[in-house]
Amino acid sequence: MTIGAILHGRTGAIISARKDDTVRAVVDLLAQHRIGAVPVLEGDSIVGIFSERDLVRLMSSYGPGALDRSLDDVMTKTPVTCDSSMAVMAALSQMTQRRIRHLPVVDDGKLVGFVSIGDLVKYRIDKIEAEAAAMRDYIAS
Repeated sequence: MTIGAILHGRTGAIISARKDDTVRAVVDLLAQHRIGAVPVLEGDSIVGIFSERDLVRLMSSYGPGALDRSLDDVMTKTPVTCDSSMAVMAALSQMTQRRIRHLPVVDDGKLVGFVSIGDLVKYRIDKIEAEAAAMRDYIAS
């Protein structure tokens, strides 16, 4: 199982931000789409990531004034990424070790997807349930 297999059935644009966006605008974007993080892009290239954890850290340090800052000042500028050929279990391991919940998927320097730990766990559970059902069918026959 690869990250590419998870991305295969997805349609629509990747919800993202630009580094000159304000934190306030991105918070609205997170709320509107009910997501926990966005990749920050410059063209097709990822230059950072901004997550709910970043927002909590900012609010603690700067208070409400944090909302008017630009993402370029506050985003995580060296996000951990993977490519679409990475195995799901390797990505889960990387996310667990690094204590991150979102992983930008980059192929040939371009963002091609964005997965959360929830996406990977769901895919893994679905696969295990399908294998268990196949095993029950095999035993029953």
